[in-house]
Amino acid sequence: MGEGERFQLGTVGALTLSVVSSVSIVICNKALISSLGFTFATTLTSWHLLVTFCSLHVALKMKFFEHKPLDQKTVTGFGILNGISIGLLNLSLGFNSVGFYQMTKLAIIPCTVLLETLFLAKRFSRSIQIALLVLLLGVGIATVTDVQLNALGSVLSLLAVITTCVAQIMTNTIQKKHKVSSTQLLYQSCPYQSGTLLISGPFLDWFLTNQNVFAFKYTTQVLAFIIISCLISVSVNFSTFLVIGKTSPVTYQVLGHLKTCLVLAFGYLLLHDPFDWRNILGILVALIGMVLYSYFCTRESQKKVSEEATQPLQAGEGESDRLIGVENGSGGVVTDAVAQKAPEWKSNKDLHA
Repeated sequence: MGEGERFQLGTVGALTLSVVSSVSIVICNKALISSLGFTFATTLTSWHLLVTFCSLHVALKMKFFEHKPLDQKTVTGFGILNGISIGLLNLSLGFNSVGFYQMTKLAIIPCTVLLETLFLAKRFSRSIQIALLVLLLGVGIATVTDVQLNALGSVLSLLAVITTCVAQIMTNTIQKKHKVSSTQLLYQSCPYQSGTLLISGPFLDWFLTNQNVFAFKYTTQVLAFIIISCLISVSVNFSTFLVIGKTSPVTYQVLGHLKTCLVLAFGYLLLHDPFDWRNILGILVALIGMVLYSYFCTRESQKKVSEEATQPLQAGEGESDRLIGVENGSGGVVTDAVAQKAPEWKSNKDLHA
């Protein structure tokens, strides 16, 4: 199996793990919050990250991965920014209607595209832009219902979108720039993410729910669901970094909307949530957008690989022409021609980033 095939297989595995684990944790948390009354979402997230860090620390001691030092300022800023973005998303949900919150999540894709275009000089073809519009339209039809605006909620949503986009872009760029794996980055940033939320979580949850997380009555059933949720979160957090590292922040957001559609479907099938023709139409439109996005991304990737594959061949042909010219007396000095080497090229130079 070639390097490219192994990379594609790894990407498919990462996408599958992300979808399965995310849908599982949403269903688990929905039962925990809706049925058992544990409404402390931010505090629960801090526990998720703490368990993830402990799990990765055990894996490090067992030599499952190697520790690679990173610039402390970069890791600290990245971890705190991730924690802040989670807190702002929860505040956005608390101060806005569900419909406006869903619009906030939809805004993350165009904002990410805009930031990558302006600051990273990344280009998105017209085909991919159209596919993303179809996807966003479908998810909007399926999820956005009542949209109520207020000044504070709008500001919080704007800050949540910006911090989330920047954090996800940093997840991708740090892995590529510093040549670290998703596991290494997650291990080093988890303490700062969990620390930010462990400190702010109880206050945010009290502010949003008017309840004290430490005064909650923890029954055996509640504790069981919390433990299950924390265990699943290890897979969720790992797969998040893995997907963003192997693909891009935009692809991760597209995958997130697929999860939303699956959660709606599973909610109807397993929990008998309300489901009407608008949800069905929206999910179908969103799936069409996802298929188009996957198709155009695959086509452009194959085109890029084929273009890169022709470069070393052309370089080799040019080198041969120079050597032939020297032998025939039409070129310069032989030693100069021999000393010039064709540029080294690796088809997988970005795969290990």
